[in-house]
Amino acid sequence: MAIPPEIFLLPPGGEGTLQQKIQQVVSESIVSGRCVVGERMPSTRRLAEHLNVARITVTLAYNELVANEYLTSRGRSGYYVADTAPKRPTFDPLATEAQEKVQWGKKFNQKFSAHFEISRPPNWRDYRYPFIYGQSDADLFDHRNWRACALRAVGRRDFDTLATDHYQRDDPMLVEFILRQILPRRGIAAQPQEILITMGSQNALWLVVELLLNRRRKAVIENPGYPGLRQILAPKRCAVEAIDVDHDGLPPDLIPQDADLVFTTPSHHCPTNVTMSLARRQALLDRAARDDFVIVEDDYEFELSFLKSPSPALKSLDQAGAVIYVGSFSKSVFPGLRLGYMVAPEEVIDEARALRSAVLRHPPSHVQRTAAYFLSLGHFDAQLARQSRSFSRRRTVMEACLRKHGLLNSQRGDFGGSSFWLRAPDGVDTSQLAYDLRKDSVLIEPGAAFFAPEKPDRRHYRLAYSSIPSGRIEAGIDLMAERMAATL
Repeated sequence: MAIPPEIFLLPPGGEGTLQQKIQQVVSESIVSGRCVVGERMPSTRRLAEHLNVARITVTLAYNELVANEYLTSRGRSGYYVADTAPKRPTFDPLATEAQEKVQWGKKFNQKFSAHFEISRPPNWRDYRYPFIYGQSDADLFDHRNWRACALRAVGRRDFDTLATDHYQRDDPMLVEFILRQILPRRGIAAQPQEILITMGSQNALWLVVELLLNRRRKAVIENPGYPGLRQILAPKRCAVEAIDVDHDGLPPDLIPQDADLVFTTPSHHCPTNVTMSLARRQALLDRAARDDFVIVEDDYEFELSFLKSPSPALKSLDQAGAVIYVGSFSKSVFPGLRLGYMVAPEEVIDEARALRSAVLRHPPSHVQRTAAYFLSLGHFDAQLARQSRSFSRRRTVMEACLRKHGLLNSQRGDFGGSSFWLRAPDGVDTSQLAYDLRKDSVLIEPGAAFFAPEKPDRRHYRLAYSSIPSGRIEAGIDLMAERMAATL
């Protein structure tokens, strides 16, 4: 007797094709024990009628399950649950006396969840006016070529690269592209042994902090600045001094003499977008040489330079080896890629590589090789050009809309970027404004998270245009302006 088709129900919504959903419900029924070895499956016709799908869809799903050894085909007799199908392990739980629950809150060495960070709703794409930063626009991404590169990376030719645990080694193809194509655009010359692939810039910054800071050392950060950096620094319990940036970025003359590590975003300051002048960059390097501190350059958004050519990286001016350079593909490809790189003297990279290996070995080989193909075959540069054209149009629209409402008080970033850093009128709390705007399907980023706790500021906010089409910008800003006016 065949298994009744009524036990199979397709999950509502979700991702994947109908064929994939059928494979999922059948395989889950087998693994859970609802369908047992030797039982005959519903015919393709009956299951198709029950699920209201085409018969060929069920046939293809069954064939895939045969290939994966969940089912076996017996010719005209039909499909059966195979004896090779995976089985859920069973066990009899031990009888134990009731015990008091562990009080985990008392066992933590410290709590990381308390650190202030930028938050956005997980369903932000459902909002009509998402002026949020750092997220990708699916309409601008080259899905076809990325898929082709991903398929190529799982081919037989690259299987050893994909499947091998490389311990400390990175994908040589990706390293070579960064070495020959990415770094020269920033004026940086390096050797393969001076490059480390990381799980994004956040991972690179964490490695630097772990290697170079302790309770007796001092870190200098920008204010406002990248909130993720403060999250990394907090567990080290080192001295941290936040220095206010001005129209030219981080002022070198305000750096204390006892600084050990200085973090800066000179090309596109996070979040104000100002660009550090060449003279100030040289002054910063001179201070590093005089006071013997290390500079960590987070080359934030240099790829999105559509207003004019970007200035050379601070690392390119470094003759003493005092600059550790951090880059990422999060903005230029997509943030979920979690792929970045660090450039530093070989001695630093050796230690960072060993530390990375102790924590996560290396970034996934398939991700590295897929990215390497995408970059080396020219798709990366084509995507950058497409993004830059679109962002330039969106920026022009947003600038005009902000000017219309008298809200354009941003220090214009010299090299493009993907956002505006703005100050709200007196009396407007941007955290409350952001909360209220969600009712209008508008998302903005309040600026409080970017400021050091000892220097709070609730008047600034960031408006990004990387995730919203040009046609929706004006209506969204109109709604924001109305909310602001109602507050005053």
